[in-house]
Amino acid sequence: MTVSSRDLARLDALLDSPALRRHPAALALMDELNRARVLPPEQMPQDVVTMQSTIECRDLHSGQTHALTLVYPHQADVEKGHVSVLAPVGTALLGLAIGQRIDWLAPGGRQLRLQVAGIRYQPESQGDLHR
Repeated sequence: MTVSSRDLARLDALLDSPALRRHPAALALMDELNRARVLPPEQMPQDVVTMQSTIECRDLHSGQTHALTLVYPHQADVEKGHVSVLAPVGTALLGLAIGQRIDWLAPGGRQLRLQVAGIRYQPESQGDLHR
């Protein structure tokens, strides 16, 4: 997993809040961040999912393609495809590169195998370092 130093700082601040300190999703994200390779935003590869990235994911079981945007918890909106970084799929997507995949159990118990098929928007590659 590769994350930008900017995303790491913002996520660390989020995870340091009293409401999240012991939350299982926050602990899982913290574990991932502790193992991450950290790069300055200007050096983030353009094919890596960062916070606020809009990506195309392909479900390898069904062949369906989904557009998802990885967001902070307060921005999550399933109807718009805005996935919280604290959702299991959000935590798993952070830091993935195009072509990589994750297995995920969707609400309702359906097994998904999602592959990052493309990145439509990544703040770092667009110079949007304040998003």
